Amino acid sequence: MNIMLFLIIILAYIVCIGTLNERIFRLQSDIALIFFSLLLSLLLLIARFIFPDAGISSWIGSLGDFGFREYLMDGMLCFMLFAGASKVNMGKFRKNIRAISLLALLTTLISSFLYGALFYIIALVLRLPMDIWMCILLGCVVSPTDPIAATGILNKIGLSKNVCSVIENESLFNDGTGVTLFIFVRSLIVHSSDSNFAVLMLKEIGGAVAVALLVSIPLFALMKLTRDPVRYILISLLDVSSVYMICEHFGFSGVIASVVCGMFFSYSMEKMKRTVTVVDPGNFYEDFWEILESILNSVLFVMIGLLVLNMKLSPYAPLIIPLALLILIFSRGTGVLVSTVLTGKHIPGNYSLREFVILMTWSALKGGLSMALAIETAEYLPEPVYQIFSNVAYTTIFFTVLVQGLTIKRVYFALEKQKAVRLTRRNKAERTES
Repeated sequence: MNIMLFLIIILAYIVCIGTLNERIFRLQSDIALIFFSLLLSLLLLIARFIFPDAGISSWIGSLGDFGFREYLMDGMLCFMLFAGASKVNMGKFRKNIRAISLLALLTTLISSFLYGALFYIIALVLRLPMDIWMCILLGCVVSPTDPIAATGILNKIGLSKNVCSVIENESLFNDGTGVTLFIFVRSLIVHSSDSNFAVLMLKEIGGAVAVALLVSIPLFALMKLTRDPVRYILISLLDVSSVYMICEHFGFSGVIASVVCGMFFSYSMEKMKRTVTVVDPGNFYEDFWEILESILNSVLFVMIGLLVLNMKLSPYAPLIIPLALLILIFSRGTGVLVSTVLTGKHIPGNYSLREFVILMTWSALKGGLSMALAIETAEYLPEPVYQIFSNVAYTTIFFTVLVQGLTIKRVYFALEKQKAVRLTRRNKAERTES
């Protein structure tokens, strides 16, 4: 299948699902895309079963095998991350930087290893062909929260800006931790040289920040020489794409670098607006990145739905998947709990420890990055193990996006109600004592 035909099919999915959802179902748009693209893909699988024609089967199979990992990791991820990071509120980021840092680093680390340890117990009981490091690698695949899902879904369901800021910023930064940890554990499995986690972490993050700033500072200086909004857009595209490519070439984190680029340009644009009377009167720059993010997110969610067309179901899947979802929630909650305790008394949003752990656990949506990492393991894991990885990663994405994504608004407002009651009681008690 050529790229133009595939693009037409993707656009048809997006337009038809979007229109149907707007007129009838009225779900959040990104959730509708991933849900109905999965349903349409399942209908195609049924059609392939009913009409086992070689041509039809091959055509349907080609839809689910159209370079998902290449599209995300080697193409669009940097632009999605830049667009998400461009919307970061620097004031709220600085205010919550301790909580964000601990959530992005420590929570991801704890949840990955705890998930792996618990999954290893399942592997021993069910006699799965997986050792402890393979189980931890699976934890590295499913533990990082996805910035694309977070910015695309959580931003549109009515959460407060302070809460959204913590969730989004954690999601933007913890992918760097997750990918670094994934590389480290992978090196232990394939016996490569990248076996020092501290050195690898410093290289991935330190190198990414250095490259992002070394490229972004002179390019933004070039931006200040023009007043053409289209040139602003071109310079920002040049910045994030070149930074991502340099980082990937030298083994730094392109994920972290893209986030740093987006935050630097956002901060620098705001600073420039304070000193220049007219910067972008038509708001073309921000509108461009908003529209591009929406389009790329839509394509990504549809491609995730299409992946089921070529996915092989592991014979262990019916037993593993429910248990994997339970340990996912438990390991994430444990990681959040430890990080929040270390945050101290200043929990973002004035939540109690219990309220904040529930919110950050249930808002941890997974997305395309988890699936891309799972697909990458096909190169060095045995086929039965790879099937487990792909099945678990896929169902994890759908569970978090559909179940958690559809219910997080209800959970959030229930927690807000609890918080209001708790704060009212505390204020009454303080007035009584005084």
